[in-house]
Amino acid sequence: MVSLFKNTFIEKRTIVLKKKITRLSFLLPTLILLAIFILYPAISTLYLSLVTPSGNIDPISNYEDVFGRREIINTKGISQGFEFPLGALLHNLLWIIIHLPITTFLGLILAILLRDVKGNAVIKSIIFLGMVIPMIVGGLIVRFMFDKYVGIIPSFLNIFGVIPKNWTIYPETALFSMILGSIWLWTGFSMILYSAGLSTIPQSYYEAAKVDGASPMRIFFSITLPMLKPITTVVITMTVLWELKIFDLVYVATMGGPGGSSNVLALQMYLYAFRQYNFTRASVVATILMLITMLVAIPMIKSSKGEERS
Repeated sequence: MVSLFKNTFIEKRTIVLKKKITRLSFLLPTLILLAIFILYPAISTLYLSLVTPSGNIDPISNYEDVFGRREIINTKGISQGFEFPLGALLHNLLWIIIHLPITTFLGLILAILLRDVKGNAVIKSIIFLGMVIPMIVGGLIVRFMFDKYVGIIPSFLNIFGVIPKNWTIYPETALFSMILGSIWLWTGFSMILYSAGLSTIPQSYYEAAKVDGASPMRIFFSITLPMLKPITTVVITMTVLWELKIFDLVYVATMGGPGGSSNVLALQMYLYAFRQYNFTRASVVATILMLITMLVAIPMIKSSKGEERS
């Protein structure tokens, strides 16, 4: 009886072990690829940011050197009444301050307006076209959008008496032309997510609110907006991450110019690494981007998990 029990126990352990090995065999290739292409580069970048070009570990001097450089934070431009360039770090911050609320709001409004419109799939496809276009092509489009002679924005403003000019060649307008152009490229993302979120809200909620005499604004703020909170969390998180890592759009349209007035952190990291061959500074900028990204992503993920539990 005891030997039978032992044999049964051993057989069960063997079956469980075989299942674990099978699962691991499927998971192992992915883990290896993640270790090679994500984990190892991330650790190497962090290590490079802590080591000086001479080989000594001195993270304070590395980070002081980067933060003290004009292309990262231009204290002179800030002290002179926020004259451009302000530095790549502040340019990224401006991108978030302007781009995030506009694209989030536009995506929500467009999703609501197009919800009950016939043929809305065609209209949504046109709006979503900006997300499908490669950012390299998007950069060229944005550049021509603000061109003095063929750009739609200068031509439109000319109707109101504004003299046309090339927005991308003036320090005071170059960054804003990039930000405004990127609104078209990204709004389709938030619109699609909000459209999906609206389809999950039961119609009975709206019918009950109308029976109670609730106004459209009250319905929006009491039903639609709270029910879309998880979607808003995703939209904000993904938009901020996209704004932090923006590179190709600026690279193609202005190359960070004129005079660094449209420069951003990802582009400056590229310039340090592949134009100046200063991999220490490039690693410091990459580490800064990683830390900022974590500061944004972790609270958002925690709040979304808290909402799921509740």
